[in-house]
Amino acid sequence: MLSAMILLPLVGAAVVGLLGDAVRARWVALLTTLAVLGLALGLWAGFDTSTAAFQYVERAEPFGGLFSWHLGIDGIGLVLILLSAFLMPFAILAGWESVRERVPEYLAAFLVMEAFIIGVFAALDLILFYVFFEAGLIPMYLIIGVWGGKRRIYASYKFFLYTLLGSVLMLLAMIWMVREAGTTDIPALMAHDFPLSAQRWLWLGFFASFAVKMPMWPVHTWLPDAHVEAPTAGSMILAGVLLKMGGYGFLRFSLPMFPEASAEFVGLVFALSMVAVVYTSLVALAQEDMKKLIAYSSVAHMAFVTGGLFALNTQGLEGAMFVMVSHGLVSAALFFCVGVVYDRLHTREIARYGGLATNMPRYALFFLLFTLASIALPGTSGFVGEFLALMGIFSASSLAGVVMATGVILGAAYMLWLYARVAYGRIVHDDVRAMPDLKPREWAVMLPLAASVLWLGVNPGPVLAPVRAPVESLMARLVERGVVADASLSPARATGAG
Repeated sequence: MLSAMILLPLVGAAVVGLLGDAVRARWVALLTTLAVLGLALGLWAGFDTSTAAFQYVERAEPFGGLFSWHLGIDGIGLVLILLSAFLMPFAILAGWESVRERVPEYLAAFLVMEAFIIGVFAALDLILFYVFFEAGLIPMYLIIGVWGGKRRIYASYKFFLYTLLGSVLMLLAMIWMVREAGTTDIPALMAHDFPLSAQRWLWLGFFASFAVKMPMWPVHTWLPDAHVEAPTAGSMILAGVLLKMGGYGFLRFSLPMFPEASAEFVGLVFALSMVAVVYTSLVALAQEDMKKLIAYSSVAHMAFVTGGLFALNTQGLEGAMFVMVSHGLVSAALFFCVGVVYDRLHTREIARYGGLATNMPRYALFFLLFTLASIALPGTSGFVGEFLALMGIFSASSLAGVVMATGVILGAAYMLWLYARVAYGRIVHDDVRAMPDLKPREWAVMLPLAASVLWLGVNPGPVLAPVRAPVESLMARLVERGVVADASLSPARATGAG
C-alpha cells in the first residue's frame, strides 16, 4: 500500500513528462493526485488507532544490505500523509491556468515531490529516510527556480543551501548512530539508549536540519524569499507540507532517540520559540507584500509547534501535531487566496487592493474564514491546536507560556490588518473594480479547504485519535529514561528548564 503510494506519483510524473500536450498533462497529474488521495483514505479507513505499533509495514533488501526498503506508519505518519495527499490536488488546480510554460515538467516536479514527501513520512530505515528527506529538495528547488518570480534564482539557491547545510550535519550524526547501534532500523534506534555525552552532539546534528526545515528563528530567512518567488502551488505545498518535515523529525528522532539531551536543550528551544513568536509577528506587521506577511506568520505558527513538542507533556505533543495539520490547511488556503487575486491583478502589494468585499464578496468570505482560522478563532482548526499547545507550554514553563500567548494577539493584529486593507475600504483603482469573483476551479479549491478547517474546529478527533497512542508511547519512553516524572499534564522534568 505504501509502496504503491510512492510509486504511483513517480509513474504519473513519467507519463506527464512524456506528454507534449499541456491540457492532457494537467488532467493526468490531477487524476494521479486524486488516486493517491484515495489510497491515503484507504490507509485511514483500515488504520487501528488503539496501538502505537507501526502498521502497513513492508520490508525488502534491494540495496545489498546498505540499507533496506522498510516502510510503515504510526498515527503521526498517517496524519501527515493524509495532509500531503489532501493538499496536492489543490496545488495542481492552483496552477491550472496561471502556469503556461513547460507545463508537463512543472506538473512532473509536483508529482515527484509528492512521492518523496510520502516516503519521508513512511520510511522506517534511517538511510531511506535521509534519501527521501533530501530528494524532496530537488523538485521544490526547480519549481521555485524555473517557474518563480523575478528573484527566483536567488530564492531557490538560498532555499537549497540553507536546507542542505543543516542536513549535512544530520548525515554525520546518522553515520555515527549506525556505527554505534549497528542498525539503520528506525524503531530499533528509537528504543536504543545512546550515551548522554553522545546524545548532546547527535541532538544538535539533527536539530541543525530540522530547525532549518521548520523553520525556526534565526535560520528562517530563506522562507520569506522562497514564498515570495515561488508560484502559488509551490507556496501551498511548501507551507502546507514541507515545513512539517521538521516537526515530524523532532517527534520521530530527537525526542525518542535522544530523550535526555532533548530535556537539557528545552531552554534553548523555548528561547528560540519565544523570540520567533514575537519577532516574526512584529516583522509581519511591517510587510507590504501579502505573501511575505503570510510567510512570516508561518514562522510564528511553527514556534507553537516547537514549543509544544519540547513542553514534553501530552497536551503539548498533541497540540503541536494539531497545529501542524491546521497550519497546513490554513496556510495553503491563504496562499491560494493570494494567488487568486494575483492571477487577476499581477501584484501582491497590499496597497494596490482595497474594497474587494464589494466586487468579490464570495472571495472575501473565504479569505475572512481562513484569516480567522489563522488567528485561532474558536470553532476553527487553529483554535484547537494552539489551545492544546499553549496548555502544554504553560505546564512546562509559565514564562514561555505568557510570552508565546502574545503571539495569538499579535497574530490577530497582522492578519486582521491585512484583511481590512484588502477587503474593506474604498475601491481606488479601476482594475481592482473590474476583478471578477471566484471561478468554478477556485470554488473547487476553496470549499474543501474551508470545510476541513471548520470540521476539525468542531471535531478534532480525526487528528487526535490516531496520534494519541504514539504520543502515549513517546511519553512512556520519556518516563522510562527519567526525563519526566510521569506522563501527566505537569511533567516535573528531571532535567532542563522548568
